[in-house]
Amino acid sequence: MLQEQCLWELIAPTGERFDSLKQDARTQVCIIGAGYTGLSAAIHLAEKGIDVIVLEAKQVGSGGSGRSVGFVNAGTWARPDDLNDYLGEEVGRHLTKELGLAPSLVFDVIDKYKIDAQDTRTGNIHMAHNAAGEKDVDIRYEQLTRLGADVERLTGSECHDYCGTTRINKALLDRRAGTINPQAYVNGLARAAKSLGVKIYVDSMVTSVEKSEGKWYVKTAEASVQADKTIVATNAYTEGEWTELNKTFYLVEYYQIASEPLYGVEADKILPYKTGAWDTRIALSSMRRDKDNRLLLGTVGGKKMKPKSFYQSWANLIQKHYYPNLPKFEWQYEWVGKFGFTQDHIFRVFEIDDSLLAATAYNGRGITTGTMLGKCFAEYILTGDRKTIPLPFKSLEESKVAYNGVRSSFTEMGVSLYHFGQCLRVVR
Repeated sequence: MLQEQCLWELIAPTGERFDSLKQDARTQVCIIGAGYTGLSAAIHLAEKGIDVIVLEAKQVGSGGSGRSVGFVNAGTWARPDDLNDYLGEEVGRHLTKELGLAPSLVFDVIDKYKIDAQDTRTGNIHMAHNAAGEKDVDIRYEQLTRLGADVERLTGSECHDYCGTTRINKALLDRRAGTINPQAYVNGLARAAKSLGVKIYVDSMVTSVEKSEGKWYVKTAEASVQADKTIVATNAYTEGEWTELNKTFYLVEYYQIASEPLYGVEADKILPYKTGAWDTRIALSSMRRDKDNRLLLGTVGGKKMKPKSFYQSWANLIQKHYYPNLPKFEWQYEWVGKFGFTQDHIFRVFEIDDSLLAATAYNGRGITTGTMLGKCFAEYILTGDRKTIPLPFKSLEESKVAYNGVRSSFTEMGVSLYHFGQCLRVVR
């Protein structure tokens, strides 16, 4: 029976238990949000002896960090040359370089703190589903190889072997990438932070952030934290009247569904090297396996105002399209997360009053971007060197997305129509 439950929570090693903030506290750095960015920043600050408190509105990883696909990908959705056009060549090249190193940073943190992230390090695959997709793969391959990235263009039988399907004849394998159980990773980050002396408080939603006499006062319903500096690391799950950060992106939901564990010759053919994969469709389909050999499918879109059978029909269609020879099986779990997006697919970084840092809009690349930015924020606080941040700071005003709620609604409507067209075999 299909359950509405995030699989990652069920198969992740048990996380640490944390209390809520009950009394006022003082610290050098207060971090709002216990996801990839916040916990990475906490770890890298604590390694240098900085006192840190982390406040989490719900539980560790309860936002996008625990509900993502789990792809440890390099770069942004934008192609390298497009980044240069958007940002200027110097900034674009620098950002591409730093994000290219980000998967290694994730795996280094996993190794250093012995995190059981259920990770694979065999790369991820961008699968061209049609002629236009093949052209995109060719362009990305040319641009990335020009920059020295460890990528390979797969064609013919080699492509079929890696993808596990004859429906794809060309794909881009990025050997820098890999997969994780995102909840297991974020639980491990929290455990590592705690071991370094970081105080983490859960069920402690921030109600206001105010500055007085050179100190920040981060308040919850029951207590407050006085800090010299503050990092806001809530991204798409930013809530409350105390901030306008949630106006700098528009929300996009992402649906995932997981099968029961699959075994046998046909199941073993699916992504046999444990790579993650996604196709070049307008509303992409993502595919991967977990540690128990489940097949996980995902796509852009939420469940609101849709019949229960809507995504099951979509998942059955995608499964039969790519992996038609699988014996009959049952879908076990489904869940939805939300992500912050921008039109140019580039995240934003902010510095407010030189002692409050924030980042938003990871555009579905939160694992690597968040881990990297957390470290960058820590280095910036420690050194004051702006070169540690790979993008120029933006003001909130210039970063606001006009009618972001309307844009979210139209995006959801568009992908719903696309999926409906897929199910009717009108869109391929």
